[in-house]
Amino acid sequence: MAVSIIIPTFNEERTLPRTFRQLGSLRPAPAEIIVVDGGSQDRTVALVERQIEEAAHSEAGPVPQLIRSPVARRSYQMNLGARAATGEYLCFLHADTSLPDDGLMVVEATLTDSKTAAGGFISLMRGPLRTCWITSFHNYIKTYYAPLLFRPYLFFFRGARLLFGDQVIFCRREQFLACGGYADDLPIMEEADLLLRLVKYGRIRQVNRIVESSDRRVAKWGFWRANGLFLYVGILWGVGYSAEKLKQLYEDIR
Repeated sequence: MAVSIIIPTFNEERTLPRTFRQLGSLRPAPAEIIVVDGGSQDRTVALVERQIEEAAHSEAGPVPQLIRSPVARRSYQMNLGARAATGEYLCFLHADTSLPDDGLMVVEATLTDSKTAAGGFISLMRGPLRTCWITSFHNYIKTYYAPLLFRPYLFFFRGARLLFGDQVIFCRREQFLACGGYADDLPIMEEADLLLRLVKYGRIRQVNRIVESSDRRVAKWGFWRANGLFLYVGILWGVGYSAEKLKQLYEDIR
């Protein structure tokens, strides 16, 4: 089964070198790696182009593709990548998140079950000198209690889970396109919106494996502010608050 990895980027020069190193260790390797840049103003594009050049002279894995998006919005960028992808399965990877070496084997094994429409991993938030255990645990349980509180019918009868971007969302390309993909105009909570539409094809699974994500929001905002905002944004989204207004509370951190 072929897995296409799609990476939306915007000013990710600090994280991309590590991301590319870890992508090179994936076994099995992805069918393709598609980087969709939203107009980065740092060295992100130069780093991707260098990786393309190096991969072209090597037989270790696929040569990455670079797509330049006219819009710096993750939902729009991931849709561009999905439309360009050719793999049967799509795996949406944030530039500051790393998969385990056998991560794509987990993706394939999970989606082999026809009753499963999409999945994601357990995200462990970490920085150079610490691991955010409490924040990571709350993000884990939130994937269960959020749909239980706000979409109980889908939770009990369809197997809905609300996974988030740093948990590395994966699904079948055919079903992704059939349900309309990400909402292009959503600046936040785009994964939750997508999964609530994908659940009509089957349950959403959070697999019992860990990916590592950057703690840069917690490091910038502090523990209490970060976790308070995570909870606040989730509740407001659950009761139908405007995504555009929610985005104003949730600044980009690089």
